[in-house]
Amino acid sequence: MDLKFFKKSKSTLLFLLVFSLIGVPVFYHLVKVEATLPIYNPADINPRLVDTSVRSKSKNHKIGAFKLINQNGEIITNANYKDKIYIADFFFTRCQTICLLMAYNMSELQENFKDDDDIMFLSHSVTPVMDSVPQLRKYADAKGVIDGKWNVTTGDKKHIYNLARKHYFAVLDEGDGGEQDFVHTENFILIDKKGQIRGMYDGTKEENMQKIIDDVALLKEEYK
Repeated sequence: MDLKFFKKSKSTLLFLLVFSLIGVPVFYHLVKVEATLPIYNPADINPRLVDTSVRSKSKNHKIGAFKLINQNGEIITNANYKDKIYIADFFFTRCQTICLLMAYNMSELQENFKDDDDIMFLSHSVTPVMDSVPQLRKYADAKGVIDGKWNVTTGDKKHIYNLARKHYFAVLDEGDGGEQDFVHTENFILIDKKGQIRGMYDGTKEENMQKIIDDVALLKEEYK
């Protein structure tokens, strides 16, 4: 065999070995980074969805402290969702339009994740005066809500509307949470274990549920 050819082949093999050891992990890392879900801050979102008081914030946005009451009359706070991935929405029990589709789709998501303790759900009533605990209990039973997995909640109206506008960015219209104020939104919001927004979806569209399932799987990869 020609000595020059042997040396050249040896160099080629050495290069390929070094590339495999260094280049492949780097390539994998780059692909993994590209597959990471974005972290949404107020400045990244349609300004119409963001309250003017936080519209310019470009980093470190997290869902603020909340205190709600669920279908069992239990106090629900951020502590109940500590180290959990969850999907949030805004609804009311007497809604006969978009909420019907949203409730069905949320229940389908719950079924998909029912054995995954990392995943929870949080629904906020936008008519909290009418949606008493007994009304929420009746609604939860009708929708197949799993206690401890999915909290359907009521509470102070101003507090809930403040969450919708300044924390979850789920509402297009402005308001003060007063008596005449009314929120009606189809948005599902994906929140990570740090309380950050990682996805926003039209909860009335069935095809978006698979997108949420896929995004949750992607998000869970971050915690491995």
